Amino acid sequence: MDAQSRGRADNIDPADQWVINPNTGEYELRLGSSAPQSSVPGPRRPDRGGGTAPRGRGDASPARDAHEPHDVRDAHDVRDAHGVRGSRETRQNRDAGSPAPRRRRGGGGGGGEPEQSQGPQGRRGRRPAKKKSGAKKALAWTAGGTAFVLVAGGTAGYLYLRHLEGNVTTTDIGSAGKNGFSKAEAFNILIIGTDKRTGKGNEGYGDPNSIGHADTNILLHVSKDRTNATALSIPRDLIVNVPDCPTRQEDGSEKVIPASDNVRFNISLGQLGRDPGCTMRTVDELTGASVDHFMMVDFNAVKTLTTAVDGVDVCLKHAVNDEDSHLNLPAGPSKVQGEQALAFVRTRHSWGNEGDLDRIKVQQQFMASLMRKMSSGDTLTSPTKLVKLAEAATKALTVDKGIGSVNTLKDVALELKKVPPKNISFVTVPVLDNPADGIHHKTVIVNPNAAPDVFDAIKNDVSFTEVKEKEKAVKDAQAARLKGSRSAASDVRVRIFNGGAVGGSAQDTLQWLQNEKGVLKSENAGNAPAELAKTTLEFAPDQAPQARELAALMGLPGSALKAGESVTNSQGLPAMTLTLGKDFKGAGASFSGPKKPPSVDKSTADKVQCAS
Repeated sequence: MDAQSRGRADNIDPADQWVINPNTGEYELRLGSSAPQSSVPGPRRPDRGGGTAPRGRGDASPARDAHEPHDVRDAHDVRDAHGVRGSRETRQNRDAGSPAPRRRRGGGGGGGEPEQSQGPQGRRGRRPAKKKSGAKKALAWTAGGTAFVLVAGGTAGYLYLRHLEGNVTTTDIGSAGKNGFSKAEAFNILIIGTDKRTGKGNEGYGDPNSIGHADTNILLHVSKDRTNATALSIPRDLIVNVPDCPTRQEDGSEKVIPASDNVRFNISLGQLGRDPGCTMRTVDELTGASVDHFMMVDFNAVKTLTTAVDGVDVCLKHAVNDEDSHLNLPAGPSKVQGEQALAFVRTRHSWGNEGDLDRIKVQQQFMASLMRKMSSGDTLTSPTKLVKLAEAATKALTVDKGIGSVNTLKDVALELKKVPPKNISFVTVPVLDNPADGIHHKTVIVNPNAAPDVFDAIKNDVSFTEVKEKEKAVKDAQAARLKGSRSAASDVRVRIFNGGAVGGSAQDTLQWLQNEKGVLKSENAGNAPAELAKTTLEFAPDQAPQARELAALMGLPGSALKAGESVTNSQGLPAMTLTLGKDFKGAGASFSGPKKPPSVDKSTADKVQCAS
């Protein structure tokens, strides 16, 4: 593009360049007087890698079978006096000596259908597009806008994307999260609302010297099949242990901030120089669910996002005139934006018992309403509103580098839009009053009877709402993989990798399979190249009988079986690949997770509720 053309493109208002295509019912970018342009953007910046550094393994790497000794111990299986494994950085060391397996391709079926690519149609002609309802096209979360979908087209769209790229602030959190975003996996994003009062638009709120603590915290879990999502609120006054936290300094060096035990959750950010990665590590330790990314906003974000969509509908069971937050609304429905929207989510003394737990419920209702507004036809069919929303969302966000590009944030938003609002559940960590507070009830502690079930549901990708039809079809397909002929245990040939389980798990499993189950053609392959949440068994189609036998011996669910390719073992023979994921509980232990969600107080994004 020459200088003159570039100057004209820079002056284009994207909102003025979008026109409705009568054939599709969707907006497309029109440059000058030409026909609607392709929605394919110009040159793209490469996405960040989707892999993640292994967080906690450490199995012996040399391949071993029944004819070799089993005296290999785990060099990295380091624990302290309390039995707690070392930091992620300590546990990241992997065995470099494990030979890279050579794969051979198989054909046909057997034990499960190979996963098919969702690539474009192979025909030259294009299938006629169906007209879509604007209200059903997209669903966005408050921390990621569907606006990216519409502005990512043509020359002006590409230039505008580059402009949005400059709006987003990123933070290097090191190994606290993943290096990239995967569209094929379940994911967990920690949404942090900080109480930092400095900066434009934040003047006049509370203590101007606040360093910014984790005031509002939501762990957003999006299921692998995108049928459901769970937004788990974590009270700021919850007593937790904040682990050691390596943080990146401005000069590129790393500083480890020491752990703090029995402290409020909100000081996992800001205090002693802790960054959002420290808050992510705290959530990891609290819930056992690995946090992949974070999105952080401050007070001003609520004002700009609500203004961008021309207000959010709220409902009150009683009139409120709060002197602290300056919220002044009548009973019944109202629309809030800007300062009044911020006052609505900050108000604490006007709801329930005037505590943080009641404010969390009101904030959940507000976020559900904002989601409905951002996914409404009124917003999605207005290019002007979408551009305003894109500007507001990107300027409001601070994210980790793994999702720090606008294209990646667009991908996150596109995955989120697949989840029906009725299956987005808002849940709060079950808590009890802290007995150490006496009668003052300033803080809360985890309810040891109720919270573990909530955490397990998130870790095992269990929906808090009913998604019967699709779940049943998926479960039936998974169960079918276990049906059919089975090989003898002595004929099962498998290489065992540690892909996120406790250090030493691959070696322990090898010994258990050989000594107790007769799987003599097994070997320890060391650490997997990447960490997995779930244990998987990959096999070539002609190895399906072996896969079914190993699944029966280990109690693997059908979902763990993956038809793919075999690998060559240390003797040059084809073998299956067993990768022990984070769900691995020990050799011989059951893999069955919770099948039904726990009974907890929850709300869903599709329901309108009135604050009380």
